Amino acid sequence: MTVERADISDAEELGRVAAETFPLACPPGSGAEDIAAFIAENLSAERFREYIGDSTRTVLKAVGEGRILGYVLLNSGAPADPKVASVIVPRPVTELSKMYVLPGQHGNGVSGALMSSALDAARSAGSVAVWLGVNQENARAQRFYGKHGFEVAGTKTFMVGSELHQDYVMLHEFSGAGR
Repeated sequence: MTVERADISDAEELGRVAAETFPLACPPGSGAEDIAAFIAENLSAERFREYIGDSTRTVLKAVGEGRILGYVLLNSGAPADPKVASVIVPRPVTELSKMYVLPGQHGNGVSGALMSSALDAARSAGSVAVWLGVNQENARAQRFYGKHGFEVAGTKTFMVGSELHQDYVMLHEFSGAGR
């Protein structure tokens, strides 16, 4: 398995992986229509083409077994949400916007490799910290992020279709990065 930067030719497969993995991160009871609306609006092949072509974003893919096993989307720049910006004060900072791995790949190192590569990419780009939002009911993801040095810094809301979800904002600061 390798982790590498995605390119435009990966957009269709990334969209398929996103459609399969995003529902797994949603809290129990999330509406299927709202999940489908979020995927259509944010995780389609067309959106991945936009993400890959945007110089402020980085899409990394984990590849193995001849296919994409998972991906991560990084956004450079200060948080746009004022509530998040009030608790994420280090600058420059990168958002780990999305990180998903196919269900059959959990527990075999794909997630860890993607996270390590994401943190390396952010640091190499000059960021002193990385932040993310994670649903407050997703204890498994919170444990994973905690193992990789993220700590809860605050809260925010996140829309999935018409549903308002409550997220933790977690922060990973690079040691020796200075503030």
